[in-house]
Amino acid sequence: MGVTKLTRHMFLWSMAIIYMFAFASLYVQIPGLYGNEGVLPVRLVEPRVDGSRPVLEQIHAHPSLLWLGPRLGLDLDAQQAMELLCLVGVLLALGAALLEPLRDSLVFFCLWALYLSLCQMGQDFLRFQWDSLLLEAGFLTVLVAPLNLLRSSAFRQHDAVTFWLARWLLFRLTFGSGVAKLASHCPSWWGLTAVNHMFEAQGIPLPWSWFIQQLPDWYLKLGTVGLLVTEIAVPPLYFAPIRSLRLAAFYIQVCLMFLGNYGFLPFLSLALTFSLLDDDHISYWLGHGKKKSAKSMNSLLYLLVCPNAVCHPCFALMSTDLRSDFPPPRCVCVRGCLWKLWGLVQWAVFASAAVAMFALSVVPYSSMEQVYSSKILPEVRQAYSLVERYRLVSAYSLDSRMTGVDGRSEVILEGSMDKNTWTEIEFMYKPGNVSVAPPVVAPHQPRLDWQMSQAAQGLAKQSPWFTSLVHCLLQGNKDVVRLIQTDSAQYPFSQAPPVYLRASLYRYWFTQTTQDGSSPNEWWRRHYAEEFYPAVHLGDPTLESMLSQHGLKEKFPIQPSPDSPLAQVLRQVRGHVQTLPGHLVLWSLLATVATIWLLKTLLSGVLGGRKAKPTPAEPKSKKAKDQPAEKSASASSLKAERENSEESRRDADKSPKKRK
Repeated sequence: MGVTKLTRHMFLWSMAIIYMFAFASLYVQIPGLYGNEGVLPVRLVEPRVDGSRPVLEQIHAHPSLLWLGPRLGLDLDAQQAMELLCLVGVLLALGAALLEPLRDSLVFFCLWALYLSLCQMGQDFLRFQWDSLLLEAGFLTVLVAPLNLLRSSAFRQHDAVTFWLARWLLFRLTFGSGVAKLASHCPSWWGLTAVNHMFEAQGIPLPWSWFIQQLPDWYLKLGTVGLLVTEIAVPPLYFAPIRSLRLAAFYIQVCLMFLGNYGFLPFLSLALTFSLLDDDHISYWLGHGKKKSAKSMNSLLYLLVCPNAVCHPCFALMSTDLRSDFPPPRCVCVRGCLWKLWGLVQWAVFASAAVAMFALSVVPYSSMEQVYSSKILPEVRQAYSLVERYRLVSAYSLDSRMTGVDGRSEVILEGSMDKNTWTEIEFMYKPGNVSVAPPVVAPHQPRLDWQMSQAAQGLAKQSPWFTSLVHCLLQGNKDVVRLIQTDSAQYPFSQAPPVYLRASLYRYWFTQTTQDGSSPNEWWRRHYAEEFYPAVHLGDPTLESMLSQHGLKEKFPIQPSPDSPLAQVLRQVRGHVQTLPGHLVLWSLLATVATIWLLKTLLSGVLGGRKAKPTPAEPKSKKAKDQPAEKSASASSLKAERENSEESRRDADKSPKKRK
């Protein structure tokens, strides 16, 4: 496979950055989404500690580290506990991104456990496919990462067997999405018109989505064909024994990753595609080595044409590249019989874990077809049911059915003080004002904006959280308002909350260029479709009944937030962040990491340059170099003297005096 230290570190560094994005993006949204007065207060679903049951049993039933808060003596409410988990995750991920020793299996296990705990409490806002993908990829990272924190070198001998799981996950993500598109019998995919609507119907379009939409229809149909080929025909090349094919598959996948505001999903997909590379290619990127030639292709073709050539001694010279692509287990390369045996046991454990993960990953896809579901072994299905709550494996089918064929559906909230004059409430990211350009928010994941786009595809009663959102806005909850607009000047009811609220459904389309080729003044055009949510006010019977129906009615009075030292620290951190948009927070973190890396590179270059300069100690080194020559010269002189003495003795024995 050719995956060694550099490739693995590239993958682990990418996963650390993605974890940092995920935790930071969620942290800035916790008060509005899960606060005591948020859209879906976490205190309504937080686990209740049962002293009569063991802790491990409670964690197994509801996997979440929030169980440990009261037992550790942490005086925090549910919102503060989620904030603490996010901050710990950000710090751990930031440390792993900057320090190589922290890219450890134990550190990545902590990151996975933290994110799993948040997803268990996240309800509708943490049930996107990329959340499941991050949990699965995060658990694979635990298997891929070495145990650097254990000082024994035997624990650091890590084979590439587990890294195949990352390649398998990438295959399932891309190939599964492509097959699901055709299996859904969607007319847009079969009619090759999906790309004509895809960029317009994205959850949060990009600014260049408008320009792509202006391309000719034949070009967009060709793009649909290319997308299907990329997702169905290219993924089998991930496992090709020919290195050039894997590299081609890598670059093809990278070109299609950043076509939408999908949060950290493009970065997560990019991290998985690193499993297609090897150290030689990454070294070529960094300028540390020459690009690897295509010897593996030549040797493989030669072997296919002449099968008997494997016995020829010249084949050993041709197949060196193949041996680098499929190296022997590293566990047998250590010194000592005991260490070899321990390394072999370690390899067997990780290989068994890889086989188990592979078997479990098949189960979610078998549920799509009843015929294949019956062929799964009962033992495998039972094992999957035991670990299903940990979300170790999932099925992925991105954009299987194309929406927005008849126009993009958008829910527009409107507020009024007198029920006569209505004012639209603009969101920061999702389409609303037809004159505002689509933003670039990745890697931030604005979860309320995404859920608003998802809610527009159905009815209001299918999105219980929407009723809670209306109720919070009528109450004037500032944390919820910051999810919509962090700048109070952009929120029309910043001085006083609206008395009435309603929601309407609109159809949106990108505008087209004029006949003379000039761009229009507006990005969108729209028209009213229907009422999405009736006009309500606080105390409205319709609103109260829907809150009770969805279990969002207050059952217990809100307890005051604790005032412990840790709670005060969390409030201070929140005070510095709450006025900043989420995408700016993430871009600032990324800029910080890039700056620190740049400084480290410059310092290492300066220090390395100083060490490379000649020093006064050079004569000593020359003297040390001359010492072996002097020793060899003296040894040769002694040897010559001995030979001369032996010859003189022989001559003496041959002399006539000696004979007599």
